[in-house]
Amino acid sequence: MVQTTDAVIIGAGIIGAATALELNRKGIRTVSVDKNPAAGYGSTSGSCAIIRVHYSTLEGTAFAYEGYHYWRDWADYLAAEDERGLAEFRETGCLVMCTEQNGNMRKHTELCEQLDIPFERWNAAKILERLPIYDLTSYFPAKRLDNPDFGKPGTGTVEEAVHFPTAGYITDPQLATHNLQRAAEAAGGTFLFNRAVTEITQSGGRVSGVTLDDGTEIHAPVVINVAGPHSAKVNAMAGALDDMTIATNALRQEVVHVPAPEGFDFFGSAFVTSDSDIACYCRPEKGNFILIGSEDPECDPREWVDPDDYDRNFTDQWTVQAQRYAQRVPSLGIPGRTRGVVDLYDVSDDWIPIYDRSQIPGYYMAIGSSGNQFKNAPIAGKMMAALVEYCEAGNDHDANPLQFDLPYIGRTVDVGFYSRKREINRESSFSVLG
Repeated sequence: MVQTTDAVIIGAGIIGAATALELNRKGIRTVSVDKNPAAGYGSTSGSCAIIRVHYSTLEGTAFAYEGYHYWRDWADYLAAEDERGLAEFRETGCLVMCTEQNGNMRKHTELCEQLDIPFERWNAAKILERLPIYDLTSYFPAKRLDNPDFGKPGTGTVEEAVHFPTAGYITDPQLATHNLQRAAEAAGGTFLFNRAVTEITQSGGRVSGVTLDDGTEIHAPVVINVAGPHSAKVNAMAGALDDMTIATNALRQEVVHVPAPEGFDFFGSAFVTSDSDIACYCRPEKGNFILIGSEDPECDPREWVDPDDYDRNFTDQWTVQAQRYAQRVPSLGIPGRTRGVVDLYDVSDDWIPIYDRSQIPGYYMAIGSSGNQFKNAPIAGKMMAALVEYCEAGNDHDANPLQFDLPYIGRTVDVGFYSRKREINRESSFSVLG
């Protein structure tokens, strides 16, 4: 069987689906191919789906603040019906503890001031007023359970935090991706599931399409790798690695799911929290539960894996994360049964994504999303569509990078910031924080 389209998108996660929507809105017809049974069933479904605006770079902060507005105006952005309903953005705000490790949030708030992003500094009394279950004793540096000093206080207390009101989380990341799928289909896109790409074909010095595992050939002058943790394998299949100075790899992660302390309405009263003192972030979950993730402290080993062959069972990392958060919330009950998510990040060398063309004409990449790009999916999709249009019109993005407008906040971003050929960005946090 042979099909013809304008562009093939490999991957139907949150960024792949957003890219499909934006290309179709430009009149560029797409076929999205995913080996999973539905949109957003890969690593997207395991995402904590946190929407926040604080990053360690100006470019990352601007991109995130732009992205926030699409989630805020989700129904208007989609302009399409979904029989399952629309994903909910719970705009709870985000509280970030000020610590020596994050420079007491001085740089982050300076960037926010440049971009007119609202924030407040809360003292310890304000933190405890809003989170009376907290103990603000410092436990830095983060430790593992086999360290004899685990649980012993460090020096002093956490005395301040920064609250960002334009933040929160999406309650159902898979549903959000399905929303984008339906909007893309309404604009002319097609999605194929339970199908894997086995070959990326080339002809005349550029890509010419893909071959699927059932023998189907899809002919197209544009192919876009949005394959998440499989991105490096897809790039190798395409022969697109030679000029890349930034690589991507699959990193195994665990997220803890525990009940909130009895007597405190965590779901109704709490918010997204980032706490580098205990190396944890968390957010509320339905049923008055708490999701707890790791901020990747130096003491925790990083487990790089084959995305097609890794252990999906919980390890002692689950207990480490739960116990670290229990330092902050002494009344936290840690159940004997482990619940949560084991999934993968697609991580670049500097934890900043690659949104770029490749050395092969017609072949593009939206990869290395590193667990912190869910929030940026709508604007990343817009930017990728603009990049395809720019390069296919004959522009040399490597020599003269696309300058892309962020319409909500009225700024322009140099898309070369996300180049596959960049030097490692030393301003990055080199962690899930971006």
